[in-house]
Amino acid sequence: MATHHDESTGRSTEITVVKRDGTRAAYDGYEIARSIEEAAAGLDHEVARATQLRSELEITLFDGITSEQLDEAVVQVALQNVKDDPAYDTIASRLLVKSLYKAIFGEGVTRDEVRAFGGEAFVAFVVRGVELDLLDARLGRLFDLERLGAALDPDRDDLLRYVGVQTMRTRYMIVAPDGRPLEMPQFFWMRVAMGLSLNEDDPTAAAIRFYDKMSRLEYLAAGSTLVNAGTSYSQLSNCFVMQMEDEIEHIAKSVRDVMWLTKGTGGIGLSVTKLRAEGSHIRSNNTTSTGPIPFMHTIDSTLRAVSRGGKKFGALCFYMENWHLDFPAFLDLRQNSGDPYRRTRTANTAVWISDDFMKRVDADLPWYLFDPADVPDLSELTGSAFSRRYAEYAALAEAGELRHRKVGAREQFKSILTSLQSTSHPWLTWKDTINTRALNQNTGTIHLSNLCTEICLPQDRDNVSVCNLASINLARHVDGRRQAARVDWERLAESVRLAVRQLDNLIDITISSVPESERSNELNRALGLGVMGFTDVVERFGHSYASPAAYELIDQLMEFVSWHAIDASADLARERGAYTHFEGSRWSQGLVPIDSLDLLERDRGVRVEVDRTSRLDWDSLRAKVAGGIRNSTLLAIAPTASIGLVAGTTPGLDPQFSQIFSRATSSGKFLEVNRNLVEDLRAAGLWETLREDLLRHQGDLSAVAAEREGLVPAELVEIYQTSFQLPGRAYLEVAARAQKWIDQAISRNIYLADRSVATMADLYSLAWRMGVKTTYYLHMMPRHTAEQSTVKVNKAEARTPATTGARRGFGAVTASTVPAAPAPPVVPADVQELEVVDDAACPVDPQERLQCESCQ
Repeated sequence: MATHHDESTGRSTEITVVKRDGTRAAYDGYEIARSIEEAAAGLDHEVARATQLRSELEITLFDGITSEQLDEAVVQVALQNVKDDPAYDTIASRLLVKSLYKAIFGEGVTRDEVRAFGGEAFVAFVVRGVELDLLDARLGRLFDLERLGAALDPDRDDLLRYVGVQTMRTRYMIVAPDGRPLEMPQFFWMRVAMGLSLNEDDPTAAAIRFYDKMSRLEYLAAGSTLVNAGTSYSQLSNCFVMQMEDEIEHIAKSVRDVMWLTKGTGGIGLSVTKLRAEGSHIRSNNTTSTGPIPFMHTIDSTLRAVSRGGKKFGALCFYMENWHLDFPAFLDLRQNSGDPYRRTRTANTAVWISDDFMKRVDADLPWYLFDPADVPDLSELTGSAFSRRYAEYAALAEAGELRHRKVGAREQFKSILTSLQSTSHPWLTWKDTINTRALNQNTGTIHLSNLCTEICLPQDRDNVSVCNLASINLARHVDGRRQAARVDWERLAESVRLAVRQLDNLIDITISSVPESERSNELNRALGLGVMGFTDVVERFGHSYASPAAYELIDQLMEFVSWHAIDASADLARERGAYTHFEGSRWSQGLVPIDSLDLLERDRGVRVEVDRTSRLDWDSLRAKVAGGIRNSTLLAIAPTASIGLVAGTTPGLDPQFSQIFSRATSSGKFLEVNRNLVEDLRAAGLWETLREDLLRHQGDLSAVAAEREGLVPAELVEIYQTSFQLPGRAYLEVAARAQKWIDQAISRNIYLADRSVATMADLYSLAWRMGVKTTYYLHMMPRHTAEQSTVKVNKAEARTPATTGARRGFGAVTASTVPAAPAPPVVPADVQELEVVDDAACPVDPQERLQCESCQ
């Protein structure tokens, strides 16, 4: 029996717990211990762990604590020990899952009971969800619910980490109107699988196949799909790419479309290049234009007004070509100072750069800015055709026959990079690399990318381009470590091919409130299958991210993924028919992504600096593709920060931000510890010795190695370099190797320790020369670091063996500080912080916080 000692009165009182039905019962420490032991099953020292956690829990209790608060308190106590051993994260995850079990099955439920009665409960969940109009009524009609229930495997819950379960619970799982949970993880996976099987001849069999892959975390659908699949609101597409025309009616319609797409949780890319410049004459009323900036501000306000799900602002990125006369004002959109009506506080910005501009930067030539009303064809021209026409307009400008502004190309490039450094915007993307390499080139010019810069689709007045995303978890397709590490190629091929089918199904199932996006989806059937977990895989193979071995590995992996995705789409074309605009595309000519490198090199007249090695039988696939392909695009690597949390792996192609850090998301704040590093240090007999040092140095193994000279193997220091320790070129090498196999693009975050603009200029010029299509956030190492609190109050005692986590000063709570509601996850103060929003990761320096409000 636990008691609470009240310091103010000197009295001890018995602790009682308020049950879910409102009754009170004495706190039962033995029941809690059994629950923790069950959560620790299969881990080493499970009894000792249970005893420790129970002891730490009981100093936090107070009389009248509710069952829900007690469950949360147990989880928080487990989380406070993750810094010492990642096994505590497993315990926390299992405890959190059990709280979901309790909401569905009641108090005291065991995993065996979930296994025995889960099928019956799943049937009841679907029936109730349909009755509440939360689930699509077809889920109750088209499927053999008993068969689906029997296929559920609750043991797969153990694949989830705590942050994954929490993210699923707060972002993706559906709840009853009163806020109570309706889903547990395996119900969730099956609901999504059912929602993506509605058009199959045997929807039950298809749902089981999709469920099997997703519940094993071998691939995951993207966020909007996870939220809405199988629900009564089946808006499943993720990315919408649109262009604003230079007329008031279309501008107004664009605002309307942004509102509806934002309501449906879609991320939006919007080109404003066609809008005439400020001061341009308007013939209809004999006035002058205010230019694009005020309209952009209006849309920015719209994003804030239409909050997605009541949880966050809408997500949009404006794109503008850098020859636009108002481009200098576009560069200022994210500045904190200045006229607030000429700023965007929510929307992001990206610049759409031509090959001609990059050549002029290299040659230190002038660059001319024009009014789109005077040069309307420039936005439609690409590559060498753009260069020829641009030169004609430049000649007219020099002759005084065309309104313009003249700047040095290098001067403007420096302005772009200076803005990027100070505001994180605009992101740099290359229009000619994208258009010249497009295999769906017959449907028009690609005028922009999407919110996260990985989508490359054409659009016009009648078509709002749509892309549909999923990501392969590479880490779940690798077995063993170091010399024993092997890619399970057969399983990877199966995952890729099934993911393509699932995404193709999505196109026929999804709905849209914008007719132009519905039309584009049906005509082009664009997919964006990506990958995540690359750094996880690199570490397990024992490679440094910045090594030829890592570059070769991403090359080999992406070639394999690309080959099987294309082949699967060609198979689907034979089963279901090719996409409408297939004829006349480069696909119909038998071209595949790597072939477009030659097209780019010929048109650009500059060598593309990337290795051209291939390993698979592309000739036979070229012949097959020429006979028909189901989808106009197939591959794009999204950031995957949110679904990467669910998958328990590293996001997209990103490196490790740190080996120990605080991850702040819309679902809470979580402590991340690199399990690969822990395992390698344990294998070397060093984890217990170095863990406090590693925490004190904010996850920087090189700093620990410098302090403990001769103790840390140099090989581990090389493997576990963090994002700012890696050379900038490594990010481009990885991206370029992957990009040669990808028909769309890559959301490529870059991290730089060197803050000089000259270094940035060299890096982004290299990205263009290597054929990288787009870049995303540039993260700069801060000039200053905030004073860190320390592991010990007395720094001289930093290496003294410590007692258990509850007594170390790592946010452990006492009875007098426990709030009336469950506390948020507690993390140590001595860690770096990485903020994650949607599918974007952005570390924000506390001293020099960038104007990156999508990350705040």
